[in-house]
Amino acid sequence: MKLHDELRNRRKKKNILLMTHLVLGYPSLETNREVIRQMAENGVDCIELQIPFSEPMADGPVILKANQDALASGIKVEDCFTFATEMVAAFPQVNFLFMTYYNIVFRYGEQDFLTRTAEIGMKGTIIPDLPPEEGESFLAASKGLGLAPISFFTPTSTDERMREVAAVGDGFVYVVARRGVTGEHTEMDTGLVDYLARCRAATDLPLAVGFGIASRTDVAMLEGKADMAVIGTATIRLVNEQGAAAVGGFIADLLRD
Repeated sequence: MKLHDELRNRRKKKNILLMTHLVLGYPSLETNREVIRQMAENGVDCIELQIPFSEPMADGPVILKANQDALASGIKVEDCFTFATEMVAAFPQVNFLFMTYYNIVFRYGEQDFLTRTAEIGMKGTIIPDLPPEEGESFLAASKGLGLAPISFFTPTSTDERMREVAAVGDGFVYVVARRGVTGEHTEMDTGLVDYLARCRAATDLPLAVGFGIASRTDVAMLEGKADMAVIGTATIRLVNEQGAAAVGGFIADLLRD
């Protein structure tokens, strides 16, 4: 089943879906393993597995540091593939996607990277620094392999641009809630409401809203306006401060009625 169909089916049973994010190798793959278990057992629908990169341009200071620390510990792309293979097999109820930057894909070899991503059962890729105009071969190869290449809407996107990027993506659209990088708080105001309405009018794909979503209140504010909330920095901070054991309760609270 294609990712967009899977998410639509899940939405019939939930007010909103949840996608979480972690940086592979930070603070360790063993901690990643425990965090993913708790996420999966508490109802997360999608998980972004970030392959660390030295210059993660869309990420704020918390995720930037996680990338740098993971690389300093010696994590390799091969380790990420091996770990992702294990997670896909262990938690079939979760839709796993690789998130990284295009330099990683380019150095590995675009076709080889995508072929292996598909072979291990990942559902798609999130590459924030690859605009559609520069990613024609990536988009074609992804769709040929049944992978969803996730497209992005931003607050500066025109209605025409939204329609253009949504038309070449698949799975869902990642809606960047505000300008800037990850980790800063996002407020639900009339500007955001109007922006989400524009996003909804531009595509029939599910909308996943991220950047600054960190609490049950934040998730609730998206219900009826988007299909999936994206939690990234907040989980990493939680693991840093309280350890992996705190993740399950946090996720359960985000999704409570």
